[in-house]
Amino acid sequence: MSTSIGELVGRLGGELVGSPALPVAGIAPIDIADASQVAFLSNRKFREQARSCRASVLVMTAADSEAVGAAYTGARVLTPNPYAWFARAAQYFAACNAVPIVPGIHPTAAVDPAARVAATACIGPHVTIEAGAEVADDCVLDSGCFIGRDARIGRGTHFFARVTFHARCQIGERGIVHSGAVIGGDGFGFASDAGAWIKIPQTGRVVLGDDVQVGSNTTIDRGALADTVIEDGVKLDNQIQIAHNCHIGAHTAMAGCVGVAGSATIGKHCTFGGAAMVLGHLTIADNVHVSSGSLVSRSLHEAGQYTGFYPLAKNADWEKSAAIVRNLESMRDKVRELEKAVKEIKAKKEET
Repeated sequence: MSTSIGELVGRLGGELVGSPALPVAGIAPIDIADASQVAFLSNRKFREQARSCRASVLVMTAADSEAVGAAYTGARVLTPNPYAWFARAAQYFAACNAVPIVPGIHPTAAVDPAARVAATACIGPHVTIEAGAEVADDCVLDSGCFIGRDARIGRGTHFFARVTFHARCQIGERGIVHSGAVIGGDGFGFASDAGAWIKIPQTGRVVLGDDVQVGSNTTIDRGALADTVIEDGVKLDNQIQIAHNCHIGAHTAMAGCVGVAGSATIGKHCTFGGAAMVLGHLTIADNVHVSSGSLVSRSLHEAGQYTGFYPLAKNADWEKSAAIVRNLESMRDKVRELEKAVKEIKAKKEET
């Protein structure tokens, strides 16, 4: 679907340098975009590519525009955040080209008579919706989804195929939950008694806010007594584990394979790189950013970037470093002995 750059700028903002009537049919990376597409420059190291870019429109900051200069001859959209502009443009073109959603309940779906499904919702093949569940307007539940009793799904939320959404869990409006996600499974709660494990019933819920995205095969456990809470705008990548009674603040984002142990409280606007781990019962402040592969073993009360992994090295070098680390305690004792000997020598010299 083609539109004009003037219409797009009218929707998304920015300062247009060029003809507003210029047609554009989509977006593409800066190195392969053609004369029908919009490209964007959000990293100064790609300025050289921008100079030879063939896109009809290039989205960039005013500073990048000045650096690119006259070498790029197409139209320009100047904006403080080209990457965000690109994201919104991508949403626009995706919506224009999306397959229309047809409301209704597929004949193979099993919907309990005591469930409430809005007339504008789309319920796919082999979906199960139990008694008391509510599915709001414009929701889409793809093939094989399971919605437990008394669960609540907010307006415009999309569950991809085979999402499991257990009893009494809630998600707000415009949510996206990808295939294989399990929300509201039992938390890992057991008490030890004479070497045997006694299961603690997990009677809380999972409550997700508006505009939450949950990746494929991610699991979010229900609380033991209180709820597991995921606030508005949280983005969770694939294969993440959120344990029972966790609380994740608004607009926090986690990359793939992050693990958060039970009863951890994470602030707003935090980010966690892939495979980062958070131990249980910790508190993490707002605007904390944890590097990939890091282990958070203590509460973090100040905003900032935190990193907790040893840099990658050749195996032989790593083994040498590991040997040194193992011997640090004895090396410390030897250093203390040397310091003591030096002090004694200095004292004798002063006496003489």
